[in-house]
Amino acid sequence: MVLPEKVNARWIATLGNEQLLEAEHLLHTVFVAEETAEKRRKGARYTMLRGPESLVSAWHRWLLVHNATHTRGVVVHRALGRRADA
Repeated sequence: MVLPEKVNARWIATLGNEQLLEAEHLLHTVFVAEETAEKRRKGARYTMLRGPESLVSAWHRWLLVHNATHTRGVVVHRALGRRADA
C-alpha cells in the first residue's frame, strides 16, 4: 500500500476496511519508530507534542486513520508482547 504524504478524511473514505487496517498498521509502525528514536534522544525529557515535526506528523497521520477504525467499528489487533513493527 502506498500512503499519501497528507492523510485526510477524503483519502480515508476511499479505503475499504481491510485497506484501513493495513494503513493503520503501517502508520502505527512509522509512529512507533519515530517515538522510540525520540525517547532515546530525550530520555526523561521526552514530550511527544514538543518533539520534531516528523514525530508529530507521524502521530497525527496515524491518529486520523486509527480514529477512522473506531468510527467504522473496525477492531485493531496488536500482538501482546511484540513490538508494533515486528
